[in-house]
Amino acid sequence: MKRFYLLGIAALVIVSTIGFYLFKSSKLSNSELEIASSLSLNNLPPLPDDPSNAVADNPLAVAFGEALFNDIELSANGQVSCASCHLADREFQDDLPVGHGIGFTDRRTMPLRGAGYSPWLFWDGRKDSLWSQAIGPLESAVEHGLTRSEVAIHVTLKYSEQYTALFGPSPDISDIPAASPLGNETQQVAWQKLPEETKYSINQIFANTGKSIAAFERTLNPVENRLDRYVSVILANETLTEDVALTPQEIEGFRVFVGKGNCTNCHNGPRLTDEFFHNTGVASSVSPPTDQGRADAIAQVDSDPFNCLGRYSDANPNECGELRFMSRDTHLYERAFKSPSLRGVAGRPPYMHAGQLTSLTDVIEHYDTAPSSPSGHSELEPLGLSESEKHALEAFLNTL
Repeated sequence: MKRFYLLGIAALVIVSTIGFYLFKSSKLSNSELEIASSLSLNNLPPLPDDPSNAVADNPLAVAFGEALFNDIELSANGQVSCASCHLADREFQDDLPVGHGIGFTDRRTMPLRGAGYSPWLFWDGRKDSLWSQAIGPLESAVEHGLTRSEVAIHVTLKYSEQYTALFGPSPDISDIPAASPLGNETQQVAWQKLPEETKYSINQIFANTGKSIAAFERTLNPVENRLDRYVSVILANETLTEDVALTPQEIEGFRVFVGKGNCTNCHNGPRLTDEFFHNTGVASSVSPPTDQGRADAIAQVDSDPFNCLGRYSDANPNECGELRFMSRDTHLYERAFKSPSLRGVAGRPPYMHAGQLTSLTDVIEHYDTAPSSPSGHSELEPLGLSESEKHALEAFLNTL
């Protein structure tokens, strides 16, 4: 009898000890809470100004931009709008491996929530403002499929009142043929034949179209996730309820995320991105790889007539610091792509710039094994994560 009594006491001690450590592991230390807070919306700064866009925060431009964003007539087949690939209930992306408009693109559609915080747009950063990004797909043959003149004519005819209220009267360009410096041979020839004054008018309307769309997109703010709610309750000294508290596994995953996993090297701050470009050894669908990412985009953004220093920007040159002082060493950026925000990441597979990885499990395995890059130099080193650490990390990513 004494033996069973002692065994019972020992079992009770063991269970109590396990319970103590589980409880302890489900709580963040003060230093860990500080890191978690840096990743939460509590520390999201106000949306930065865009000096290159004079109507960036104009309510009239927001309403006009929303109409343009949802206008399927802004496409060659009358079936594609910005909203076709940027779905409101999917973090403003489309869940496809590569974007699908008039045709298929080479890369994934990036989520738009919080894009107003980004100094560089697209996976390679070939655009340096939200408004210059917005007009790129309009004259892409595989996205909206329009020419620059067709966009200008459509906007000034269909939205004459809204456009004039924001930008003043526009010249009559209704009889101009389909023309674009980026179109097919016929469209390029038509563009070359236009008087310089007409080209300028079309470009100005084209830029103003992007500025209005960007005004709407700047209102697409990041939304609260479970980590945000958890941090808010802790900082407010409120009682953690079951639906707010993170599980011990999720807490452990947080520790892997900010520690052994090195995830915060690229995914930091309230947006969970450093807004920069990295070669992480992601496989290419073709060999040799043709998509060199940021390395090819540097010349594109420099030569873009719609960049911050261009004629159609509203900024003073000294307000274009990102563009003026960006690194132009293409060797450093071979096959480097932008770190996307991880907000909502668990709900938008597949992953990477062309949907190469199907699941978060695959993503974690990729970063753990750190394969060499198809070209250039990968920044990754093998992590040596255990299976339990991998599962914990995935559980934490689900809280985002």
